[in-house]
Amino acid sequence: MKRSALLRHLRRHGCVLKREGAAHSLWLNPATGAVEAVPRHNEIPDLLARKICRGLGAPELP
Repeated sequence: MKRSALLRHLRRHGCVLKREGAAHSLWLNPATGAVEAVPRHNEIPDLLARKICRGLGAPELP
């Protein structure tokens, strides 16, 4: 999955960028307080994308 598609999905479900790290971006769900690291690769494996969505409380991608 493309990183841009994952970030668009997270934004649509209320998640916001908390900060940029060296190799990852930290995303926060303000409703739950959950934080997940999103790697800065063009392609993110589907299993990792599902794990990020679950961790942030966003619905899984289709």
